[in-house]
Amino acid sequence: MTNNGGFELFRQLLPLLIPILIIELGLVVYTLIDLARRERTRGPKWLWAALILLVSLFGPIIYLLFGREQE
Repeated sequence: MTNNGGFELFRQLLPLLIPILIIELGLVVYTLIDLARRERTRGPKWLWAALILLVSLFGPIIYLLFGREQE
């Protein structure tokens, strides 16, 4: 017995998921580039990089709100 219902649901949701994944990937890339270019951050850069990469959508948002120091 196979579970085709789960796969069919995935196929139906895929058009909605692709734009979200692209936006998330773009946000991660943008924040990592911003982090690399900044001389100073509020905390160690390695910690911000880990947060950006490991906390999915919220990591980059947290970095943009709290991690950057004004230049």
